[in-house]
Amino acid sequence: MAESWVLLALCGLATYAWRGLGARLSSEIDAESEVFAWISCVAYAMIAGLIARILVMPTGALAETTLVERALGSAVALGAYFWLTRRNLFAGVFAGAAAVWLMKLLI
Repeated sequence: MAESWVLLALCGLATYAWRGLGARLSSEIDAESEVFAWISCVAYAMIAGLIARILVMPTGALAETTLVERALGSAVALGAYFWLTRRNLFAGVFAGAAAVWLMKLLI
């Protein structure tokens, strides 16, 4: 039993040591630098690629829907996220999922 507590303490120490180091090093980083802008662009490109893949080549339950249903669900989700709720992620995801579900139910 004591070995479990030692292991838990070591895991916590390792986790918080890296977090502390990250917090310390982040104070030296200029968030307006070109490197940070490049990292941000790469992150947005990866998200865009993932979304495109999900729309064009879905897996799992989403593969049972048509491209039109997925595109309309995405449009509803974006509309709810940007215009209806002023960037409420939960509302956007819920609206998109509800739209796809309703289309599958009605069609």
